[in-house]
Amino acid sequence: MKTWLITGCSTGLGRSLAPRTALIFRLDVTDPGSVTAPGAGYYAASKCALEGMTEGLRLETAPLGIKVMIVEPGAFRTDFAGRSLTQSKTAIADYAGTAGKRRIENDKTHGTQQGDPNKGARLIIEAIAAEDSPLRLLLGSDAVKVADTVLENHKNEYDKWREFSCRSDF
Repeated sequence: MKTWLITGCSTGLGRSLAPRTALIFRLDVTDPGSVTAPGAGYYAASKCALEGMTEGLRLETAPLGIKVMIVEPGAFRTDFAGRSLTQSKTAIADYAGTAGKRRIENDKTHGTQQGDPNKGARLIIEAIAAEDSPLRLLLGSDAVKVADTVLENHKNEYDKWREFSCRSDF
């Protein structure tokens, strides 16, 4: 028997994943996300917490034959940038050039995202069924591009400070 925990199955990827026989419980996971950008710091922080927990869970459950996977989707044609994007009524002028860009009135992506939720769901199922399923599954060419950039930036910074960092050894 296989049991999946899908956090959010009323629309989007979750809906495409959830079988008709799903047992539904209310679970508030409003903030997990997959981006770090101005205006999404709290969103990224909650994702980092879930990723850390999931990495540990994967190590703890692997000997029991339980698979755990983090799905990191790019932009999918879901309600994420539509009705699901909530905000305060007050716009703060000082943040217009940073977090303000993420306000709903500035988001022009809704309905034009390149990701197909049904294709994404099929790929998640295929990946989890694989013998060597990944810890992190990137979905979408945009997610791959962002991850490549993040990894390159981290590597460049680590290399720049490598000698300095090693000076703390006895």
